[in-house]
Amino acid sequence: AARNSMAATLRPPKQVLLLHALRSLVYHWVGGSGSTCCLCPLGAKRYLLTDSIVKLKEFQRKKVAVACNLPGTKGALEVLIEMKNQDLKFNKDTYVLAFAICYKLNSPESFQICTTLREEALIKGEILPRRASCFAVALALNQNQVAKAISIFSQIMNPESIICTNLNIMIHIQSNMLKTLIDILKDATEGNLSRFVKRHVFSEEVLVKVREKVKDVPALLAEFDELNKKLHRSGQVTAYTLDALLCHTPSDRQSYTVLLNKRTVSRRTFQPLSQSLWAE
Repeated sequence: AARNSMAATLRPPKQVLLLHALRSLVYHWVGGSGSTCCLCPLGAKRYLLTDSIVKLKEFQRKKVAVACNLPGTKGALEVLIEMKNQDLKFNKDTYVLAFAICYKLNSPESFQICTTLREEALIKGEILPRRASCFAVALALNQNQVAKAISIFSQIMNPESIICTNLNIMIHIQSNMLKTLIDILKDATEGNLSRFVKRHVFSEEVLVKVREKVKDVPALLAEFDELNKKLHRSGQVTAYTLDALLCHTPSDRQSYTVLLNKRTVSRRTFQPLSQSLWAE
């Protein structure tokens, strides 16, 4: 009995192993690296012969298989479906990982799973992380489910990130709301351009798609070209694609602005940081 009690204590929960399986899968996609085996609880391997752990060992095998598979295989969906079937509670990180997998697989099946997970979370009163919602919006757009993308985007509580800015542009492109699209870009160029005010930053890739969309409307095309020049002059354009912005995961969990522009000037002295640090 004591031995069984110890086994139960050291046994890694199913949710932990399945979450590690998801992490090992998306590490190749969202900027992580390395194996997650070191995250397993110490001593877990000693009790692999109990009935429950034999099943968990099979999940460990699936985890390795999933991690080694190329994007597009169904191994990832199998892990997600298994988590859902076992009614395991999803935390915020799990939702982000799950929606990232669905986004990367980009299939009708993964879209349906993402939609179901999201709807069930909302029914339970859970608040989904903004990043998870962004993956859901991007997946809906990739599946040409524009109405769904609009619905999800409208429920993001603080859509002020660079990802949300570009997703909003993509929604307008796929909705053929061209005049409103140009108005959004115009507002971005005519706003307060002070260095202290956060400015909207647009992906070059997304702007190329805007131009492609308005090229047959001469008046809008001329206006876009002028706005595009202003955005470039004011440093409001990044070479990173929307996919790269979605999948970038800073190891120190800092803002996405670190990816775009590392600060080199002191906010207090307005001198180069190297000089400011020496002075202080």
